[in-house]
Amino acid sequence: MFIQPWGAALDEAEWRTWIAEGHDFGLLSVNGPPGSPPAAVPTHFSAEPGHLLVHLARPNPVWRAIESDPHVLFSVFGDFAFVPGPWRAKPGTPPADGVPTSYYTAVQFTCRAHVVDGPEAKAELLRRQMAHFQPGGDHAPVTADVPPYGRMLSGIRGLRLEVADVRAKFKYDDHKPVEHRAAVAGHLAERGRSLDAPAARQQRRRLDRVGPWKS
Repeated sequence: MFIQPWGAALDEAEWRTWIAEGHDFGLLSVNGPPGSPPAAVPTHFSAEPGHLLVHLARPNPVWRAIESDPHVLFSVFGDFAFVPGPWRAKPGTPPADGVPTSYYTAVQFTCRAHVVDGPEAKAELLRRQMAHFQPGGDHAPVTADVPPYGRMLSGIRGLRLEVADVRAKFKYDDHKPVEHRAAVAGHLAERGRSLDAPAARQQRRRLDRVGPWKS
């Protein structure tokens, strides 16, 4: 992922906060065998210090690839919006001369995958995930030998993704003047389509902390 200096995370806390705000669905990418493309699996995940936790169905074809090469990439993205050219036209120029762009946040984790396949180990992984996704505890106990989860554990395998590197990108025109960025955020809020509102929030959040960019 290419990151311009002005689109980089301000600090580690910024991307960690963004993930913790509910961005817990991503794309697991694994290397395919020679001559084949990579495999990509969309999935929920939960995060722990230094690790991401995932579970997938046992028939999933990625297992053979992971066992062959455990180096994987996990990508999370969101708060994206298409920004039309007229919104980005320089002052005093025709609106049609503006060049469109995309706004988005993306975090990519380079990881080493460790397969979790023992019944109790899988139950523990699921307990940790349930603590994230259903913290109220409104679910049956997750144990290796008691229904409903016990009888289902044989149908899944777990993954503990050991994080080796993190690259985070917040692409919201932070190299542009504050007035320009504020105006685009207003356009996004007014259009109100798809993820326009969260994209506008990200842009406004960074207004006071970034820019105008100086190399």
